[in-house]
This record gives sequence, C-alpha cells and structure tokens, in this order.
Amino acid sequence: MGRRILVQRRGKGTQNFRSPKHKKRGAVKHIPNHFDGIKSFKVIEFIHEGGRGTPLAKIEYEDKKRVLWLPPEGVFLGDSFQIGPKTEITVGNTLEVQNIPEGTLIYNIEILPGDGGKLCRASGTTATLMTRAEKGVQILFPSGKRKIIHPKSRASIGVVAGGGKTTRPYLKAGNKYHQMRCKATNWPVITASGMNACSHPFGGGRKKTPGRPTTTSRNAPPGRKVGMIAARQSGRKTR
Repeated sequence: MGRRILVQRRGKGTQNFRSPKHKKRGAVKHIPNHFDGIKSFKVIEFIHEGGRGTPLAKIEYEDKKRVLWLPPEGVFLGDSFQIGPKTEITVGNTLEVQNIPEGTLIYNIEILPGDGGKLCRASGTTATLMTRAEKGVQILFPSGKRKIIHPKSRASIGVVAGGGKTTRPYLKAGNKYHQMRCKATNWPVITASGMNACSHPFGGGRKKTPGRPTTTSRNAPPGRKVGMIAARQSGRKTR
C-alpha cells in the first residue's frame, strides 16, 4: 500500500497548509489614477496585519474616503501627504517616476501604470532611481538587479517601515512557528532522510543515508516519485 508523503498532503491544500487569507485587512496599493491634479490624505491609524512584516496605515482623503496605505519610515499619526503626477519630492508622497530626481530612494513601484504598486514592498526595503533611458526609467533594486520601468508608473518616496523587524531575534522556536503559520510557509525545512518513514520514502532509520537508490523512474507512483526523477546519470562524471 502506498503512502501519502508530506509533499502530497501540502499540495492537496487542506486546512493545515492553507494560507489564512481571512485574516487580511484588505488591498494595499495606490489608488486608481483617474483624477487630475493632486490629492491629499492624512494618516489616521496604524494597524497590524498577520503575516506582513511592515505595519499598515489607514489614511483618509479629502473626500472622506478611507483606504490602506504602505507607510515609509518616519511617519506619525496626523501627518499629511500627497499623491499625483507632480507632487513635492518629500518622504511619503507618491508621483510618477519620470518626475522623480535621480538618486532618490523609492518603494511600492508600479510595473505598469495603474497596477497599484508591485515592487519593493517588503519591510525595510527601498530602491534607487538611477537614470532615464529611452525606453523608460532605470531603477536599482536591493537585490542588485536593474529594471527599466514605464515613465508614467508611480512610486512612493522613502524606505518601507518595519526595517528592524528582520534583524530582531526570534528567541524561541514557538515564535518562528507562529509567524510561519501566518505566512503559510513550509517550515521547518528538513532533508528527506531526516523525515519520518511515513512522510518520505527516504525517511526513517538511524542513519543519514536514504537506504535505497535516489534515482526514480518517470512512471513511478506519486508516493514514490521523489529524488532524482528520470536521471540520466548521478554522481561525478568519469573522464
């Protein structure tokens, strides 16, 4: 009789492995750019969302509309900011990248104009606007990658809040467990030979060896299809 290994149980998507989306507070993005001129808003509350490293801010526009906003470092309750194609170059303001000076730190960057912001949204991250090219604006990301963005894409000025959260120690495994549970992340990550015999074909036993060949046929059943699937060779090449 075959076994349902851990990978199969995760892929089925039962409640133990499902992302807790019902705990999310709502969409966090730039408002649609279907307006002319500049709109002002004010920070009225800071809230926490499970599974998100950075705090969220609830803002209110001049027309009393309230939405969620991704705040930068150095923002306090009652502060006012602006959004528009050509606003002041101040931390927290949102404008088009073609109107931002070179060398400015930006975050929550749109890939295409009007998508609400897709890039550089994690806590403590920021990107640098480098140069203006013929096809768009070149931006340097924290990974070192450079990407050309559409000139009318919008971005906020500053550094995403919550940067110190990534350097804070967990102190005990329980804290790490609860955070990974909110993120629906596979944790802890262990080797196949370190699992129990019921969770993986290579598991069980008192040694670190799988106890069987790690190459598997392409036509193997799902509970056995692990390791090097249909490998043409394994180990070092012989000269």
